[in-house]
Amino acid sequence: MLRSEFDYQLPPELIAQRPLPARDSSRLLVLDRATGALQDRIFRELPEILRPGDLLVFNNTKVFPARLLGRRRGITSQKIGKHNPTLREYLTAEIELLLTRQESEDTWQALVHPGRKLRVGEIIVFGEDELEAEVLERGEYGVRLVGLRARGGTVEAAIDRLGHVPLPPYIRRADEPADREAYQTVYAKQRGAVAAPTAGLHFTGHVLEALRARGIESCEITLHVGLGTFQPVRAERVENHHLEAERFEIREAAVAAINRALDERRRVVAVGTTVVRTLEHGARAHGGRMGPGRGETSLFIVPGFAFQVTGALVTNFHLPQSTLLMLISAFAGKELTFRAYRHAVENHYRFYSYGDCMLIG
Repeated sequence: MLRSEFDYQLPPELIAQRPLPARDSSRLLVLDRATGALQDRIFRELPEILRPGDLLVFNNTKVFPARLLGRRRGITSQKIGKHNPTLREYLTAEIELLLTRQESEDTWQALVHPGRKLRVGEIIVFGEDELEAEVLERGEYGVRLVGLRARGGTVEAAIDRLGHVPLPPYIRRADEPADREAYQTVYAKQRGAVAAPTAGLHFTGHVLEALRARGIESCEITLHVGLGTFQPVRAERVENHHLEAERFEIREAAVAAINRALDERRRVVAVGTTVVRTLEHGARAHGGRMGPGRGETSLFIVPGFAFQVTGALVTNFHLPQSTLLMLISAFAGKELTFRAYRHAVENHYRFYSYGDCMLIG
Protein backbone atom coordinates (compact mmCIF):
# COMPACT_ATOMS: atom_id res chain seq x y z
CA MET A 1 0.00 0.00 0.00
CA LEU A 2 1.11 3.53 -0.74
CA ARG A 3 0.96 6.36 1.78
CA SER A 4 -0.78 8.51 -0.83
CA GLU A 5 -3.77 6.14 -0.79
CA PHE A 6 -4.68 7.60 2.62
CA ASP A 7 -4.79 11.25 1.54
CA TYR A 8 -7.83 13.53 1.54
CA GLN A 9 -8.50 17.24 1.18
CA LEU A 10 -9.55 19.19 4.26
CA PRO A 11 -10.43 22.89 4.24
CA PRO A 12 -8.24 24.56 6.91
CA GLU A 13 -11.26 26.25 8.50
CA LEU A 14 -12.55 22.82 9.61
CA ILE A 15 -9.55 22.24 11.89
CA ALA A 16 -10.83 22.97 15.41
CA GLN A 17 -8.66 25.53 17.19
CA ARG A 18 -10.48 25.44 20.54
CA PRO A 19 -12.77 23.01 22.34
CA LEU A 20 -16.50 23.62 22.50
CA PRO A 21 -17.77 25.12 25.78
CA ALA A 22 -19.51 21.81 26.61
CA ARG A 23 -17.49 18.66 25.91
CA ASP A 24 -20.53 16.51 25.15
CA SER A 25 -22.03 18.99 22.65
CA SER A 26 -19.65 17.87 19.89
CA ARG A 27 -21.13 16.19 16.84
CA LEU A 28 -21.04 12.41 16.54
CA LEU A 29 -21.02 10.70 13.15
CA VAL A 30 -22.35 7.15 13.59
CA LEU A 31 -21.08 4.68 11.00
CA ASP A 32 -22.58 1.20 10.69
CA ARG A 33 -20.00 -1.09 9.10
CA ALA A 34 -22.58 -3.75 8.24
CA THR A 35 -24.94 -1.49 6.27
CA GLY A 36 -22.74 1.49 5.45
CA ALA A 37 -25.36 3.81 6.97
CA LEU A 38 -24.32 7.18 8.38
CA GLN A 39 -26.16 9.16 11.07
CA ASP A 40 -25.49 12.69 12.30
CA ARG A 41 -25.92 12.78 16.07
CA ILE A 42 -24.70 14.69 19.15
CA PHE A 43 -22.17 13.08 21.50
CA ARG A 44 -24.36 13.36 24.60
CA GLU A 45 -26.72 10.91 22.83
CA LEU A 46 -24.07 8.16 22.97
CA PRO A 47 -25.72 6.28 25.88
CA GLU A 48 -28.91 5.74 23.88
CA ILE A 49 -26.95 4.76 20.74
CA LEU A 50 -24.82 2.07 22.41
CA ARG A 51 -26.33 -1.27 23.42
CA PRO A 52 -26.94 -2.35 27.00
CA GLY A 53 -24.20 -4.85 27.78
CA ASP A 54 -21.55 -3.06 25.70
CA LEU A 55 -18.19 -2.69 27.44
CA LEU A 56 -16.45 0.66 26.99
CA VAL A 57 -12.66 0.59 27.41
CA PHE A 58 -11.00 3.92 28.31
CA ASN A 59 -7.35 4.97 28.24
CA ASN A 60 -6.75 6.64 31.61
CA THR A 61 -3.36 8.15 30.73
CA LYS A 62 -2.83 11.72 31.93
CA VAL A 63 -1.22 14.46 29.86
CA PHE A 64 1.56 16.45 31.52
CA PRO A 65 2.97 19.83 30.34
CA ALA A 66 5.64 18.22 28.18
CA ARG A 67 6.50 21.22 25.98
CA LEU A 68 9.40 23.25 27.35
CA LEU A 69 10.70 26.53 25.91
CA GLY A 70 14.31 27.38 26.73
CA ARG A 71 17.60 28.72 25.40
CA ARG A 72 21.12 27.43 24.84
CA ARG A 73 23.77 27.88 27.50
CA GLY A 74 27.54 27.47 27.59
CA ILE A 75 28.62 29.82 24.82
CA THR A 76 29.69 33.28 25.99
CA SER A 77 29.08 36.55 24.18
CA GLN A 78 32.85 36.85 23.63
CA LYS A 79 32.81 33.59 21.69
CA ILE A 80 29.84 34.76 19.65
CA GLY A 81 31.56 38.01 18.70
CA LYS A 82 29.92 41.39 18.38
CA HIS A 83 30.51 41.40 14.61
CA ASN A 84 28.58 38.18 14.00
CA PRO A 85 24.88 39.00 14.61
CA THR A 86 23.65 35.96 12.67
CA LEU A 87 25.55 33.58 14.95
CA ARG A 88 24.51 35.57 18.04
CA GLU A 89 20.84 35.33 16.99
CA TYR A 90 21.16 31.56 16.42
CA LEU A 91 22.84 30.86 19.75
CA THR A 92 20.33 32.89 21.78
CA ALA A 93 17.22 31.70 19.89
CA GLU A 94 14.45 29.88 21.69
CA ILE A 95 14.77 26.10 21.78
CA GLU A 96 11.65 23.99 22.03
CA LEU A 97 11.83 20.63 23.78
CA LEU A 98 8.93 18.18 23.58
CA LEU A 99 9.46 15.41 26.12
CA THR A 100 8.17 12.21 24.54
CA ARG A 101 9.32 9.30 26.67
CA GLN A 102 10.90 8.87 30.10
CA GLU A 103 13.83 6.45 29.94
CA SER A 104 14.87 6.65 33.61
CA GLU A 105 14.26 8.95 36.56
CA ASP A 106 15.64 12.11 34.91
CA THR A 107 16.53 10.90 31.42
CA TRP A 108 14.08 11.56 28.61
CA GLN A 109 13.67 11.12 24.90
CA ALA A 110 12.68 14.47 23.39
CA LEU A 111 11.96 16.17 20.09
CA VAL A 112 14.10 19.29 19.80
CA HIS A 113 13.37 22.26 17.52
CA PRO A 114 15.42 23.71 16.04
CA GLY A 115 17.83 20.92 16.83
CA ARG A 116 19.76 20.16 13.65
CA LYS A 117 23.04 21.56 15.01
CA LEU A 118 22.45 20.92 18.71
CA ARG A 119 25.43 18.81 19.75
CA VAL A 120 25.99 16.22 22.47
CA GLY A 121 27.04 18.00 25.66
CA GLU A 122 25.15 21.22 24.96
CA ILE A 123 22.80 22.49 27.66
CA ILE A 124 19.38 24.11 27.32
CA VAL A 125 18.06 26.11 30.27
CA PHE A 126 14.45 26.88 31.16
CA GLY A 127 12.98 29.63 33.30
CA GLU A 128 15.50 31.44 35.50
CA ASP A 129 17.92 28.51 35.31
CA GLU A 130 15.33 26.48 37.27
CA LEU A 131 15.63 23.48 34.95
CA GLU A 132 18.26 22.40 32.46
CA ALA A 133 18.54 19.70 29.83
CA GLU A 134 21.87 18.26 28.67
CA VAL A 135 21.98 16.58 25.27
CA LEU A 136 23.26 13.02 25.86
CA GLU A 137 22.66 11.37 22.48
CA ARG A 138 21.50 12.38 19.01
CA GLY A 139 18.81 10.51 17.11
CA GLU A 140 17.02 10.94 13.79
CA TYR A 141 14.43 13.55 12.85
CA GLY A 142 15.19 15.89 15.75
CA VAL A 143 15.04 13.24 18.48
CA ARG A 144 17.55 13.64 21.32
CA LEU A 145 18.21 11.83 24.58
CA VAL A 146 18.45 14.47 27.31
CA GLY A 147 19.28 14.48 30.99
CA LEU A 148 17.14 16.85 33.09
CA ARG A 149 18.31 18.57 36.28
CA ALA A 150 16.30 20.90 38.52
CA ARG A 151 17.71 23.58 40.79
CA GLY A 152 15.76 23.13 44.00
CA GLY A 153 12.80 20.75 44.06
CA THR A 154 12.17 17.84 41.74
CA VAL A 155 12.37 17.62 37.98
CA GLU A 156 8.67 16.73 37.85
CA ALA A 157 7.71 19.84 39.82
CA ALA A 158 9.87 22.00 37.56
CA ILE A 159 8.24 20.53 34.45
CA ASP A 160 4.78 21.19 35.88
CA ARG A 161 5.72 24.77 36.69
CA LEU A 162 7.54 25.69 33.47
CA GLY A 163 5.99 23.36 30.91
CA HIS A 164 3.30 24.11 28.36
CA VAL A 165 0.37 21.96 27.27
CA PRO A 166 1.69 20.03 24.22
CA LEU A 167 -1.00 21.12 21.78
CA PRO A 168 -0.46 19.66 18.30
CA PRO A 169 0.99 21.98 15.61
CA TYR A 170 -2.25 22.21 13.62
CA ILE A 171 -3.70 24.20 16.54
CA ARG A 172 -2.28 27.51 15.38
CA ARG A 173 -2.14 29.37 18.68
CA ALA A 174 -0.19 29.33 21.90
CA ASP A 175 -1.50 27.17 24.69
CA GLU A 176 -3.66 28.91 27.31
CA PRO A 177 -4.30 28.16 30.99
CA ALA A 178 -7.70 26.67 30.08
CA ASP A 179 -5.99 24.02 27.94
CA ARG A 180 -4.57 22.34 31.06
CA GLU A 181 -8.10 21.13 31.82
CA ALA A 182 -9.60 21.07 28.33
CA TYR A 183 -6.80 18.92 26.84
CA GLN A 184 -7.36 16.22 29.46
CA THR A 185 -10.01 13.54 29.79
CA VAL A 186 -12.25 13.67 32.86
CA TYR A 187 -11.04 10.17 33.82
CA ALA A 188 -7.28 10.81 33.42
CA LYS A 189 -5.28 9.21 36.25
CA GLN A 190 -1.88 7.85 35.18
CA ARG A 191 0.60 10.64 34.35
CA GLY A 192 2.74 10.06 31.28
CA ALA A 193 1.12 11.18 28.01
CA VAL A 194 2.46 13.91 25.74
CA ALA A 195 -0.77 14.03 23.76
CA ALA A 196 -4.35 13.46 24.86
CA PRO A 197 -6.26 10.33 23.83
CA THR A 198 -8.63 12.73 22.12
CA ALA A 199 -11.63 10.44 21.64
CA GLY A 200 -12.06 10.64 25.41
CA LEU A 201 -12.25 14.44 25.51
CA HIS A 202 -15.99 14.33 24.72
CA PHE A 203 -16.98 12.41 27.85
CA THR A 204 -18.44 14.21 30.86
CA GLY A 205 -19.53 13.03 34.28
CA HIS A 206 -23.13 13.27 33.10
CA VAL A 207 -22.48 11.06 30.05
CA LEU A 208 -20.62 8.49 32.17
CA GLU A 209 -23.50 8.32 34.62
CA ALA A 210 -26.03 7.93 31.78
CA LEU A 211 -23.95 5.08 30.35
CA ARG A 212 -23.96 3.26 33.71
CA ALA A 213 -27.71 3.78 34.07
CA ARG A 214 -28.27 2.16 30.66
CA GLY A 215 -26.32 -0.95 31.66
CA ILE A 216 -23.17 -0.14 29.71
CA GLU A 217 -20.05 -1.29 31.55
CA SER A 218 -16.63 0.30 31.45
CA CYS A 219 -13.03 -0.45 32.41
CA GLU A 220 -9.69 1.30 32.02
CA ILE A 221 -6.33 0.48 30.51
CA THR A 222 -3.28 2.73 30.20
CA LEU A 223 -1.24 3.60 27.14
CA HIS A 224 1.04 6.61 27.51
CA VAL A 225 0.71 8.47 24.24
CA GLY A 226 4.16 9.27 22.92
CA LEU A 227 6.07 9.73 19.71
CA GLY A 228 4.60 6.62 18.10
CA THR A 229 1.05 7.95 17.99
CA PHE A 230 1.78 11.20 16.16
CA GLN A 231 4.97 10.55 14.21
CA PRO A 232 4.43 10.99 10.45
CA VAL A 233 4.67 8.15 7.96
CA ARG A 234 7.77 9.04 5.93
CA ALA A 235 8.05 5.83 3.89
CA GLU A 236 6.10 5.89 0.63
CA ARG A 237 5.20 2.23 1.08
CA VAL A 238 3.15 1.89 4.26
CA GLU A 239 4.63 -1.52 5.03
CA ASN A 240 8.07 0.07 5.48
CA HIS A 241 6.96 2.35 8.31
CA HIS A 242 8.05 1.47 11.86
CA LEU A 243 5.94 2.71 14.76
CA GLU A 244 7.84 3.87 17.85
CA ALA A 245 7.00 1.82 20.95
CA GLU A 246 4.70 3.23 23.62
CA ARG A 247 4.26 1.97 27.18
CA PHE A 248 1.04 0.33 28.32
CA GLU A 249 -0.45 -1.39 31.35
CA ILE A 250 -3.49 -3.69 31.57
CA ARG A 251 -4.58 -4.52 35.12
CA GLU A 252 -6.48 -7.53 36.44
CA ALA A 253 -9.84 -5.74 36.72
CA ALA A 254 -9.73 -4.72 33.04
CA VAL A 255 -8.63 -8.21 32.00
CA ALA A 256 -11.56 -9.78 33.82
CA ALA A 257 -14.10 -7.34 32.35
CA ILE A 258 -12.81 -7.72 28.78
CA ASN A 259 -12.58 -11.51 28.85
CA ARG A 260 -16.05 -11.74 30.38
CA ALA A 261 -17.46 -9.58 27.59
CA LEU A 262 -15.72 -11.71 24.96
CA ASP A 263 -17.03 -14.93 26.53
CA GLU A 264 -20.58 -13.52 26.60
CA ARG A 265 -20.27 -12.19 23.03
CA ARG A 266 -20.85 -8.61 24.11
CA ARG A 267 -19.25 -5.76 22.20
CA VAL A 268 -15.97 -4.32 23.40
CA VAL A 269 -16.08 -0.64 22.47
CA ALA A 270 -12.65 1.00 22.34
CA VAL A 271 -12.55 4.70 23.20
CA GLY A 272 -9.78 5.83 20.88
CA THR A 273 -7.12 4.32 18.67
CA THR A 274 -4.70 3.99 21.60
CA VAL A 275 -7.13 1.59 23.25
CA VAL A 276 -7.49 -0.41 20.01
CA ARG A 277 -3.73 -0.85 19.73
CA THR A 278 -3.39 -1.87 23.38
CA LEU A 279 -6.27 -4.37 23.21
CA GLU A 280 -5.14 -5.93 19.96
CA HIS A 281 -1.53 -6.13 21.16
CA GLY A 282 -2.74 -7.94 24.27
CA ALA A 283 -4.91 -10.31 22.24
CA ARG A 284 -2.00 -11.26 19.98
CA ALA A 285 0.09 -12.03 23.07
CA HIS A 286 -2.60 -14.14 24.79
CA GLY A 287 -4.27 -16.13 22.04
CA GLY A 288 -7.21 -13.81 21.42
CA ARG A 289 -7.90 -13.02 25.07
CA MET A 290 -6.56 -10.49 27.56
CA GLY A 291 -3.86 -11.06 30.13
CA PRO A 292 -2.55 -8.66 32.77
CA GLY A 293 0.79 -6.97 32.43
CA ARG A 294 2.75 -3.96 31.38
CA GLY A 295 5.14 -3.46 28.52
CA GLU A 296 5.50 -1.70 25.20
CA THR A 297 3.65 -1.90 21.93
CA SER A 298 4.66 -0.79 18.47
CA LEU A 299 1.68 -2.49 16.82
CA PHE A 300 0.98 -0.79 13.48
CA ILE A 301 -2.54 -1.54 12.26
CA VAL A 302 -3.27 -1.20 8.53
CA PRO A 303 -5.98 -2.58 6.22
CA GLY A 304 -5.93 -6.36 6.25
CA PHE A 305 -5.42 -6.56 10.02
CA ALA A 306 -7.55 -9.20 11.83
CA PHE A 307 -9.18 -7.61 14.89
CA GLN A 308 -9.70 -10.04 17.76
CA VAL A 309 -11.16 -7.87 20.53
CA THR A 310 -12.41 -4.52 19.24
CA GLY A 311 -16.10 -4.62 18.32
CA ALA A 312 -16.78 -0.90 17.99
CA LEU A 313 -14.74 2.28 18.17
CA VAL A 314 -15.20 5.87 19.32
CA THR A 315 -12.64 8.05 17.54
CA ASN A 316 -11.92 11.59 16.41
CA PHE A 317 -11.16 12.53 12.80
CA HIS A 318 -7.49 12.10 11.89
CA LEU A 319 -4.85 13.69 9.69
CA PRO A 320 -4.35 12.60 6.08
CA GLN A 321 -1.72 9.89 5.56
CA SER A 322 -1.46 9.29 9.32
CA THR A 323 -1.09 5.95 11.10
CA LEU A 324 -4.35 6.73 12.91
CA LEU A 325 -6.30 7.10 9.65
CA MET A 326 -4.75 3.82 8.48
CA LEU A 327 -6.03 2.12 11.65
CA ILE A 328 -9.54 3.50 11.06
CA SER A 329 -9.39 2.29 7.47
CA ALA A 330 -8.42 -1.17 8.71
CA PHE A 331 -11.37 -1.27 11.11
CA ALA A 332 -14.12 0.22 8.95
CA GLY A 333 -12.71 -0.54 5.51
CA LYS A 334 -10.93 2.08 3.44
CA GLU A 335 -13.82 2.83 1.08
CA LEU A 336 -16.33 3.28 3.89
CA THR A 337 -13.87 5.33 5.95
CA PHE A 338 -13.29 7.81 3.14
CA ARG A 339 -17.00 8.02 2.39
CA ALA A 340 -17.57 8.95 6.05
CA TYR A 341 -14.77 11.54 5.90
CA ARG A 342 -16.26 13.09 2.75
CA HIS A 343 -19.61 13.30 4.55
CA ALA A 344 -17.93 14.97 7.53
CA VAL A 345 -16.20 17.55 5.32
CA GLU A 346 -19.36 18.29 3.32
CA ASN A 347 -21.34 18.74 6.54
CA HIS A 348 -18.72 20.94 8.20
CA TYR A 349 -17.70 18.66 11.05
CA ARG A 350 -14.84 19.96 13.20
CA PHE A 351 -11.61 17.97 12.76
CA TYR A 352 -8.71 16.70 14.86
CA SER A 353 -7.96 16.95 18.59
CA TYR A 354 -10.54 19.54 19.65
CA GLY A 355 -12.97 18.50 16.93
CA ASP A 356 -15.97 16.20 16.57
CA CYS A 357 -15.93 12.40 16.58
CA MET A 358 -17.24 9.15 15.15
CA LEU A 359 -18.77 5.97 16.49
CA ILE A 360 -17.89 3.05 14.21
CA GLY A 361 -20.00 0.00 15.03
